[in-house]
Parts: sequence; C-alpha cells; structure tokens
Amino acid sequence: MNKVNHIAIIMDGNGRWGKQKAKNRNIGHQNGVKVIEKIVQASIKLKIPILTFYTFSSENWKRPKKEIVFLFNLIKYYFTKEINNLVKNSIKINIIGNIKPLPKNVKICLIDSMKKTKKCNKILVNLAINYGSQNEIIETTKKIYKNKIPINMKNFEKNLYTKNIVNPDILIRTGGKKRLSNFLLWQMAYTELYFVNKLWPDFKINDYNKIINNFKKVKRNYGNI
Repeated sequence: MNKVNHIAIIMDGNGRWGKQKAKNRNIGHQNGVKVIEKIVQASIKLKIPILTFYTFSSENWKRPKKEIVFLFNLIKYYFTKEINNLVKNSIKINIIGNIKPLPKNVKICLIDSMKKTKKCNKILVNLAINYGSQNEIIETTKKIYKNKIPINMKNFEKNLYTKNIVNPDILIRTGGKKRLSNFLLWQMAYTELYFVNKLWPDFKINDYNKIINNFKKVKRNYGNI
C-alpha cells in the first residue's frame, strides 16, 4: 500500500463558482479559503506531512487588477487573522515562488508567517505564490551555472524552490480542466494525477479521501515492468 507523503493541489474553479453563485468571482475565492482549511485539517488527521497549494501563478497577473488586489488582500487578511491558530495547530507555512513583485505589505506578512511557524511540525503547507515552473527551471539552471557546480539531478533539485521537500505523490486539480498549468513540472515527473470536475469550493473531504484511497492501491512502476 502506497504511503502519501506530499499532495499538490491546483484549486481551479473559484472564480467560476463565484460568478455562478453570486455573480462575483471574489466570493469564490473567499469560499475557496474555507476548503483549504478543511483539507489541511483532514491531512493532519491522516498524517499527511506535506501539502502544496497553487495559490497565485506567474500568469495570474493577466487577471483584472481588482481581482488581483482582492486576492492579495485576502491572503494578508487571512494570515494576519489566523497566524496564532496556525502556530497553535503546529502548521508550518512555506512560500515557493518569486515574492519580490508582490505588494510590500503582503510580502512582509508572508515572511512573518514563515518565521512565526518555522518550528511547527504537524504539517508543512507550501503556498505557490507568483510561481511558474518554467521560470523556476530557468532560474535553477542559472544558479547552477553561476555557482559552477556539476549539472546532475541531485544538484538541480537542491536549487529548486522545493529543495529538501519530497516530490508530490498526488496532484489534484479541480475545475474540470486536464492540464498542469506550469505547476511543479520537474517535481511531478512520477506524480499520480487526479482531475476532478467539481469547482474548488464544492470539493469535499469525501472527494479527497476517495482520491487518497485510490492512490494507495495504485501500482507505481517508476519505469519498471
């Protein structure tokens, strides 16, 4: 039976859900946060040590400015409000991606959240913010070249955003789309992919458990017969 060490999630469908329910994409983002909380708590109970959520891609800057501002304010509001609960529940926060272009107050809030949860050890929650896997691979290649170290798998993985983090066993993408959208392309070479038609705010713990139970029975060959 396969052990689950790391689950990556593309939370697609928040905007569509908001438009369907209230003609407002931002309502979908607000409800999407509630699902994240439920998934994190369920993962702690299941003793899954690592989650990675695709929170804001490097391509999401193309969205309407009002929606981008709302998303960043939502992130800042959540961590300002919930940081004590995160520490209390021993949830470690880690950010992967290039946060330099983010608004200063959001950047400070994220860095502060990482510092305050540094010693938490029940679960590691990675948030991919201003993240794009192709950019990550290019930047990693530049680092290796600049530092004049041998090019091999081990050195490459040491210089990714996800250094020292085991690669995902499972990818879950909600929203009915069947693509990776520039998310953890290197890291998901042998990840089991699960595409769900439900929009993210409609994703339930029962759906989550079904995927995990299915994964546990999958034969993982890694190129072998």
